[in-house]
Amino acid sequence: MNLRERIIHESLRLFSLKGFLSTSIDDILQATDASKGGFYNHFPSKDALFFEVLDEARRVWRERCLSGLDEIESPVGKVVKLLENYRDRYLKDSEYLPGGCIFVTFSVELDDQRPQLCKEVNAGFMGLKRMIRRLLDGAKESGELSASANTSAITEMLLAGMLGASVIYGVNKSTSSLDKSIDSLIEFLQALKR
Repeated sequence: MNLRERIIHESLRLFSLKGFLSTSIDDILQATDASKGGFYNHFPSKDALFFEVLDEARRVWRERCLSGLDEIESPVGKVVKLLENYRDRYLKDSEYLPGGCIFVTFSVELDDQRPQLCKEVNAGFMGLKRMIRRLLDGAKESGELSASANTSAITEMLLAGMLGASVIYGVNKSTSSLDKSIDSLIEFLQALKR
């Protein structure tokens, strides 16, 4: 791993643990054993680093959460797999995200203080919401869900449940609590199937 990659990787870990605003350049330098010159040779500012870390966080999220979805035909099955991956492959990943979901950390921390950065994070939440809604609409069209199913409301509930599970897990680090939260969402979704 070269210095640039190491800075991004360690910053992702630090931002997950401490947040963007509470992580100093010195924290990053210490974690990467880099000099200020080495840092600024790759990133003109901490904000520039933020966008690189956000891109890496999105890559990690996609790699972890979307794994195996293409192998499943059922739209509801895809959402279930997404929920399982989110729990098992993403939130429990202490290598990249020792502090929990970095997107939740960013959205809470940056909302009032750095709204332009928070806007970038929110775009990801909106993309996830569109993906879940598209899958649920597909389930409705295929007859897997009832024609009267309100896919918009179900989507909102699933997304809120995912984010809530992430916050609770970030606070208590209880895998059994996380498992129960995500299992409840899966049971809710399965109960809606025809």
